[in-house]
Amino acid sequence: MNQDQLKKVASGQGFVAALDQSGGSTPKALKLYGVEESAYANEAQMYDLVHAMRSRIVTSPSFGGNRVLGAILFEMTMDRQFDGQDAAQYLWNTKQVVPFLKVDKGLADEKDGVQLMKPMPELDALLQRAVAKGIFGTKMRSVIHSANPAGIDAVVAQQFEVGKQILAAGLMPIIEPEVNIKASDKKEAEVLLKAAILKQLDALGADQKVMLKLTIPTEAGLYTELVKHPNVVRVVALSGGYNRDDSNALLAKNPGVIASFSRALTEGLSAQQSDAEFNGVLDKAIESIYQASNT
Repeated sequence: MNQDQLKKVASGQGFVAALDQSGGSTPKALKLYGVEESAYANEAQMYDLVHAMRSRIVTSPSFGGNRVLGAILFEMTMDRQFDGQDAAQYLWNTKQVVPFLKVDKGLADEKDGVQLMKPMPELDALLQRAVAKGIFGTKMRSVIHSANPAGIDAVVAQQFEVGKQILAAGLMPIIEPEVNIKASDKKEAEVLLKAAILKQLDALGADQKVMLKLTIPTEAGLYTELVKHPNVVRVVALSGGYNRDDSNALLAKNPGVIASFSRALTEGLSAQQSDAEFNGVLDKAIESIYQASNT
C-alpha cells in the first residue's frame, strides 16, 4: 500500500470525490449534466459521454489534491485515460489525488429491510488489476431501508467479509452501508448500524484498517466513536440524495467526517457551459464541500 497516499487519506484536509456512477445511474447523471438520452444510441456511446464528463472534471484546474483527497472511479474509468495517462496514474501523478475503485456489482433484491451486494465471483481478479493500475483502495455499497436488526447485521457482516478480502489484496476498503435518507426510521437504523460496525471493527486485527462511507446521520455527531476508532482510517459521508447546500450544512455538524459526494459535487455542471463557466461552477462546488469537510 502506498504510504504517501495512506498518509494523505488519513490526515489530509479535503474530501473524496465520487465519480463512480455505474450502468444504472449513468443516464440520470448525464441528464443532470445536460446530455439527453437521445444524444447516444447505445451503451458504448453512453459510457464515452460520461467519461468525457469525468475527464472534464478531473482535468479542470479547479480539481486538485489541495482540496480533493481522493476520487472513486468506475471500473471502466480505471481502464481508460485522462489527458493521455491511465486514469489512476493521472489522478496521483498529475493531481495528487488518491485513486479508489468501485468494485461492487450492484444490489440484490430487498430482504429484511436491506439490500445486500450481489455476488462478486471475479473480485480477486479485479483487485489484482486494480493493484497493477495503481489503485489505492476500493468502495462497495449496500443499502439499508429500515431499522431491521437482522438485515443490518447481514449488511455489515457482508461488507466486512469482503473488506478483509480487499485488505488481503493490499488495498484499502471503503465500507459503505448506506442508510436510505427516506427511511421512516432512519435515526433508529443508524443506531443499529453503528453498533454493528463497532462489533466488526473490534474483531479486526490491529493491522486491519478500513474506511467507512456512511449516510450523514440524523443525530449530529453519532459517528464520532467510529471516527476515533483505531481501526478506522477515515469516515466519509455520502450525500444520499440531499442537494449540495443541505449536504454541506448537515455534514458540518459532524466533526471528523468528510464528504464523499457524487450528485452534490456535480450539481450545476453542464455540457453546454464554456470551460470558464464550467471551471468556475466546479471551483465553487469544491470549495463549499471542502469547507464543510473541515469544520
